[in-house]
Amino acid sequence: MISVTPLSGKPIPRIGLGTFGSDKYGPPQVADAVRGAIEVGYRHFDCAAVYGNEREVGAALRESGLAREDYWVTGKVWNNRHHEVVAACEDSLRDLGLDYLDLFLIHWPFPNHHASGVAVDSRDPHAVPYIHENFLRTWASMRKLVDRGLVRYTGTSNMTVRKLQLLLRDAEVQPAANEMELHPHFQQRELFEFVTANGILPIGYSPLGSPSRPERDRTSDDTSDLDDPVIVEIARAHNIHPADVCIKWAVTRGQIPIPFSVKRSQYESSLRAATSEPLTPAEMDQIAKIDRNCRLIKGQVFLWPGAADWRDLWDEQPV
Repeated sequence: MISVTPLSGKPIPRIGLGTFGSDKYGPPQVADAVRGAIEVGYRHFDCAAVYGNEREVGAALRESGLAREDYWVTGKVWNNRHHEVVAACEDSLRDLGLDYLDLFLIHWPFPNHHASGVAVDSRDPHAVPYIHENFLRTWASMRKLVDRGLVRYTGTSNMTVRKLQLLLRDAEVQPAANEMELHPHFQQRELFEFVTANGILPIGYSPLGSPSRPERDRTSDDTSDLDDPVIVEIARAHNIHPADVCIKWAVTRGQIPIPFSVKRSQYESSLRAATSEPLTPAEMDQIAKIDRNCRLIKGQVFLWPGAADWRDLWDEQPV
């Protein structure tokens, strides 16, 4: 398994299996995917309390017989627990049946919560915009996890350049990683270049363009990476599926993709793509030109009263 080392210490495998069920699969199916992924060679699993399956995923990890130091587990603190980070991490560890997490992320930079399965127009009346002072307090609590040995590294997720600039300016410890949406139609060049320039490891969710994302996240303006003529042509040249081109693009670029599938043929193919020959510079140049700035996970359910639209979550001006 190809790996890189964030800052110092334990290497992180170059591809991970996501465990978000996209509101389609129950915990047993996701856990079965973890078991199968371990059998084919995955050693990196991206988890979160809000996915509602940490007990089942943890059981699958323990049943594997792998030594703990031989696999990587990422966890995340959910929005409604920003004020109790340590307790949230302890709950995840208990559910997963682990002594520590390799990486623990602040899932979203807002404390805004929503119930599972809500519609896209659902709003929490108590939702608030990003408040930097509050986020700093949450970030300071993350350090306690490292001091207690519960977590090896801490990081962020769903951040923007502006928010990360503030965090790097004011925090004593910088994040080891930032998890964000990354795929050929949403390359986030500015954010990607910012995190890499500052020694922050880029981890990309929805690396295939999230074809199985929940219905509430779909809009008429969305585009499909897997149907893009450039991706399709490169796939034909390599005799692989367009999804594998997206994985190769991510790994060649230097980010860690986190695909999700419960189908063995699909997650095995993604692993093969990540660990075989990279794309050529010419192919990377071709893909660089098809960026459509198409954010698929817009986060509308986290909007606060008075927000114009989902672009406010991402420090963008509505057009």
